[in-house]
Amino acid sequence: MQTYLVGGAVRDKLLGLGVADRDFVVVGATPDEMRALGYRPVGKDFPVFLQPQTGEEYALARTERKTGRGYHAFAFHVDPSVTLEQDLQRRDLTINAMAEDERGAIVDPFGGQRDLAARVLRHVSPAFAEDPVRVLRIARFAARYASRGFRIADETLALMRQMAESGEVDHLVAERVWTETRKALAEPTPSAFMRSLRASDALRVVFPEVDALYGVPQRAEYHPEIDTGMHVELVLDMAARLAPGDDLVGWCALTHDLGKALTPQDELPRHIRHEHNGIAPLRALCARLKVPAEHASLAELVCRFHLDAHRALELRPTTVLELLERLDSFRRPERLQRFLLACEADKRGRLGLSESPYPQADFLRAAHAAACAVKAADFVAQGLAGTAIGAAMREARVRVIEGVRKIA
Repeated sequence: MQTYLVGGAVRDKLLGLGVADRDFVVVGATPDEMRALGYRPVGKDFPVFLQPQTGEEYALARTERKTGRGYHAFAFHVDPSVTLEQDLQRRDLTINAMAEDERGAIVDPFGGQRDLAARVLRHVSPAFAEDPVRVLRIARFAARYASRGFRIADETLALMRQMAESGEVDHLVAERVWTETRKALAEPTPSAFMRSLRASDALRVVFPEVDALYGVPQRAEYHPEIDTGMHVELVLDMAARLAPGDDLVGWCALTHDLGKALTPQDELPRHIRHEHNGIAPLRALCARLKVPAEHASLAELVCRFHLDAHRALELRPTTVLELLERLDSFRRPERLQRFLLACEADKRGRLGLSESPYPQADFLRAAHAAACAVKAADFVAQGLAGTAIGAAMREARVRVIEGVRKIA
């Protein structure tokens, strides 16, 4: 029985990054032997055990065989005779197919260290094409490591295209698409996730609403990058910069301009009412991927009202108050903060405008703070009751917002 540290922990250790989670592979053991040592079984499809002291995962070395289409169509074989190299060979990328033994020696049968040095994301074997989730995973790794100069190997990208063309990617289930997308949106360069999917022709399958944005022109005076798809990529990376690790802001950034794909040709490059037109494709996308309610709800608010945020300094105080109320910001102030981060990402996610100021956010935060200072108790003390209190509060909030605007 031999135990090895494997996968991401080895990769990130070699990259000099912090290691949050550690996974282990056990070679030469049976499930009964693991239980006898106090390990607690947790795996459903294949034997995975929790170490009794640390709670870390230890999986028995295994091989797998494709039995049909999609992510679940695999048969696993676990046996003490399965070697470490056989277990590593079933992994997706060479940089994830390394192990470290108990003495700290690296086991690297597929050139993972070489590809780390060359900054290349390369598949381990042709078996990569058997699992459609790997298309999403490699795109997510591109989002994680693009800022470190990593790229997808040409032969791996070609294999990903084959998977899209053969229909294998069509068998991705909604939950896995959302899981990988959510992780990618929390990475430092989420635009690389979209670029990788588009380069492999998988974006049209997974996110047809986003894929439709590429090639759609915008007015150059507002969008020097012109192409709407490129704009979304810039917004994604700006969102990651303004709200690191926040996939909710990232989701809003990704979906805020879906309506531009529906603009009639004779109206281009203007996009009249795109903030309204984007609601239907956004709802369809959220329903298809079973997106969490808060992601769907806030994304819809950003889609519908991001132009109002950009015009905040020009809006009437009553309209500003209505915006704050629509965001439910008086009960949930964190919503306003995320809404403004997504809107700022949209405004600054434009070619050459990444360092532009966004005073609208400061104004709306100040307006919100002033409106929050208006308390119902003050009007109760004046003898008001019932609906009169709410009406008086709204009037007072409009007045204080007007005061904030005068000094903004």
